[in-house]
Amino acid sequence: MLLSTDIWVGALIRRAEQGGAFAAVARKGDPRAGAVLVKAINRRAGTARLYSEATRGDGERVWMQPARSENEPDLDAYIERALRIDPDLWVVEIEDAEGRHFLVETVEKS
Repeated sequence: MLLSTDIWVGALIRRAEQGGAFAAVARKGDPRAGAVLVKAINRRAGTARLYSEATRGDGERVWMQPARSENEPDLDAYIERALRIDPDLWVVEIEDAEGRHFLVETVEKS
């Protein structure tokens, strides 16, 4: 059984905070089954990365980068478009000096 989205997001935020980062829910979606976007921001380098959950053919949950840009305004525009398509979407923002995402699942390399 998979965790509900609100519990999973809470765990991600706790992992980030324990790692010395700041994390917050920028937008709440459906608490049980909403999809999640994670924006990892590195203010020192002036970059950001966006991660979206996906399911591979074998059923494994993975994370991918749906937008190749590291420019935060470009990622925000992608998020706005995604929210128009999926109003149940969650958005989590993590600010970390190293730009870490704190995802424990597989992250596909782009």
